[in-house]
Amino acid sequence: MAKFKLDEIDHQILDMLIDNTRIPFTDIAKKLLISAGTVHVRVKKMEEAGIIKGSSLTLDYIKLGYSFIAYVGVFLEKTHQTKFVLERLAEIPYVTVAHITTGKFNIFCKLRAKDTKHAKEIIFLIDDIEGVTRTETMISLEESINDKRRLMHSIFNEI
Repeated sequence: MAKFKLDEIDHQILDMLIDNTRIPFTDIAKKLLISAGTVHVRVKKMEEAGIIKGSSLTLDYIKLGYSFIAYVGVFLEKTHQTKFVLERLAEIPYVTVAHITTGKFNIFCKLRAKDTKHAKEIIFLIDDIEGVTRTETMISLEESINDKRRLMHSIFNEI
């Protein structure tokens, strides 16, 4: 598949969608002085090219009672067990992210919990997965940066 070329209008549409995935196309069109149909067609083309993959919902986990964040490095007995362990991790709903990594850990996970007691239970579930030899946990004190817009703008400047 050929590389999809984004122009300035595409950048502006993406910028508004990143700020608010639920913004109506008519509002985008008014701000950019183009038709809502044009916005719809451009978004559809970006979806078909795989640039836009769905949309997301941002939750306030603190208000939902899940304010505890920890990162867990997972050590495996054998690297060929990676797929199996990832499948088991995917069965634990509190494990929200998992990466296969190089370096110290075989897998690096992010988990959300209600409190330290709940986090301990989740970590014990991870430790009990066949093939996991041990884990190492880091507690997040505060999420200080979570800004995909800066990356988006850097990418736009490169293309």
